[in-house]
Amino acid sequence: MSASVLVYVQHLLGIGHLARASLIAEAIGKAGMRVTLVLGGPPVADFPAPGLDTVALPPVRAGEDGFSQLVDLAGRPVDEAYLARRRERLLAAFDALRPDILVIEAFPFGRRQMRFELQPLLGRAKQAAWTPLVACSLRDILQEGRKPERDRETVEILDRYFDLVLVHGDPGLIALNATFPLANEIAPLIRYTGIVAGPIGALAGTGYDVVVSAGGGAAGAELMLAACGAMPLSMMRDARWLFLTGPNLPADAAAGLAAGLPANAVTDLHCSDFRALLANARLSISQAGYNTAADLLMAGCRSIMVPFAKGGETEQSRRAAALNGLGLVNVVTEDDVSPEVLAQAIDRAIGAPAPGPAGLRLDGAENTPALLLEALSAKRR
Repeated sequence: MSASVLVYVQHLLGIGHLARASLIAEAIGKAGMRVTLVLGGPPVADFPAPGLDTVALPPVRAGEDGFSQLVDLAGRPVDEAYLARRRERLLAAFDALRPDILVIEAFPFGRRQMRFELQPLLGRAKQAAWTPLVACSLRDILQEGRKPERDRETVEILDRYFDLVLVHGDPGLIALNATFPLANEIAPLIRYTGIVAGPIGALAGTGYDVVVSAGGGAAGAELMLAACGAMPLSMMRDARWLFLTGPNLPADAAAGLAAGLPANAVTDLHCSDFRALLANARLSISQAGYNTAADLLMAGCRSIMVPFAKGGETEQSRRAAALNGLGLVNVVTEDDVSPEVLAQAIDRAIGAPAPGPAGLRLDGAENTPALLLEALSAKRR
């Protein structure tokens, strides 16, 4: 069955949502479907993959006050007219493309600040004469501590508008009901795809013994500076180190990092062969975001994770604990991280065997097209 697919993704701070959605859209295209990716955030190098059809909305990102504030690329708070232009462009794209399948990343579990355009989009899809399948594309672990009424509203929106919830995880690591208490109420909608992990690929340039990374870098300053301080204290002091700061590392942290690095360490903003770097490295030091974890599982690299936990964030701590429980990573908490503690963790990780096969499904992107087509066929019947 051939089908057209419209995938909506909004990244507000890091690049994780965009990276995952790009891999999924690429897999949908490779499966022979016509796919268009709607992008709501700032442009990011290397995403999405070349050749994908895209629709770029007037971009917004999170402001200094957090996810509740939307700003433009210059950091100015956006007004109602700006948001209206986004909404009109999104609805026009839906009307023009007439997709058989509409995939919305995160909402209604997250991205609630985008409901000004997503609620009208869902209403348009529900009224469409060609009755498109509507699917939610969801990472495996949700932020905890939400108000019960918010979870109830999420279920009500799913019941009203959605046909499918694609959970991009493996329940052998963590199931949705671990972080969404009403998961049993939407069980008929849920399909686990496996973890979305990209291919290893070839190493494009120089390999390194230790790779330090923090996603987009917006919340990576403490990790980067602790790793820099740990270098001379660890058995890897003379190894080749690469610090991938990400494009959003604060300028003062970037300057402090550059000033403190010895000759055997280099920095870069990002790289297109990250998974290959990990596959050829002896150790990774990182946060515990979804995409980094997926890349590490693909690469089979020794790993120290320092999960981001400020502001009550729970997702990365949950993921790191689950991976640690399977013996796949070492964990240092943000509260404990220091050059001395991190150096000790480096020596322990290097002295231990590399992690064995994860035993987790890492083909989430490849499985998604078949699950979408299966659900579309069932809806049409």
